[in-house]
Amino acid sequence: MAEDWSPRSNKVLVTGGASFIGSTLVEALLARGAASVRIIDDFSSGAIANIRHLLEEGSVELIRGDLRDPAVSAKAVEGMDVLFHLAADHGGRGYVDLHQYACSTNLALDSFLFGAALRAGVEKIVYASSGCVYPLYLQADPSEPLRLTEDMVASPGYDPDGLYGLAKLAGELTLRAMHNEFGVKTASCRYFTVYGPRGVENHAVIAMIARAFLRQDPFHVWGNGEQIRNWTYVDDIVEGTILAAERVEDGSAINLGTTERVRVIDAVHRVCELAGYSPRIVLQPDMPTGPMNRVADNSLAQRVLGWEPRVPFAEGLQRTLEWYFSSKDPTEVSAILERMLTGRGHPDEELVEIAAAQE
Repeated sequence: MAEDWSPRSNKVLVTGGASFIGSTLVEALLARGAASVRIIDDFSSGAIANIRHLLEEGSVELIRGDLRDPAVSAKAVEGMDVLFHLAADHGGRGYVDLHQYACSTNLALDSFLFGAALRAGVEKIVYASSGCVYPLYLQADPSEPLRLTEDMVASPGYDPDGLYGLAKLAGELTLRAMHNEFGVKTASCRYFTVYGPRGVENHAVIAMIARAFLRQDPFHVWGNGEQIRNWTYVDDIVEGTILAAERVEDGSAINLGTTERVRVIDAVHRVCELAGYSPRIVLQPDMPTGPMNRVADNSLAQRVLGWEPRVPFAEGLQRTLEWYFSSKDPTEVSAILERMLTGRGHPDEELVEIAAAQE
């Protein structure tokens, strides 16, 4: 467990702070005593509902804007001491495979934000990177007991996962250069397949749960079901991110992921079991699947951060399913699910009302 956030005078910015992971991080920072927390989000995938309680309490400052606008980036970092950068154009496998151009805009987003942070004198930058930086050629055989170690991302063997992975890799290298050339304290956290409450249907675990929530039969599974993943619970990811802020400053990249190896088809069967029904499983090998074998080695995080994931997949999956089943409306899920599988988000009616009230 991390110690109380220190020093308490820190002014903290969380980009993408209304998102699934971002809002959970904001809550954790406030619980550790952060003096002030500013959120910036363009609400392309974040939701007011995730932070409404914080806004009502006056616990956070909110800026609505797109960080690809240099003026917005400059405004966001003004007066900040620590930057947690989670904002990105991203989604699940269906999105990152089919929207390569959109993911490429993260190169500009990160460049504008990091430049603004440098000019504003931000002391520490912690970056949400991804397992997508790892070379695809290493991840082809699901029968291999592979654990990806940080040093596998190295020149000349770069082969990241599409333009999303390329942008994340560029972000890591930029932060390392900022530390080496300007002395800025930086750290990169490589997130592996994060899931949990507040997750959205364009990511695999939530998509599976949504199908079970609607009791779909047949139950469609993208790929051949043999893909190996190491789904990591959101609370563990947030804990590791804060520890990286406290203990890493030289631009190092550190894996945050469980070492559990879970086949997609086994996760599907467990979801259906928890939901209490037995649909016919239909595999869809022509749909986007990503690498066949992606699992982290987290030994560096253990040594440097004193971090290990606490929530095993079986427990986290049950927590997430219970949250989803207790908080969702079947009619609303049915209306958005197919679009969400390859998209980012859906209209936030509450946000629309707030924007209208401000005009």
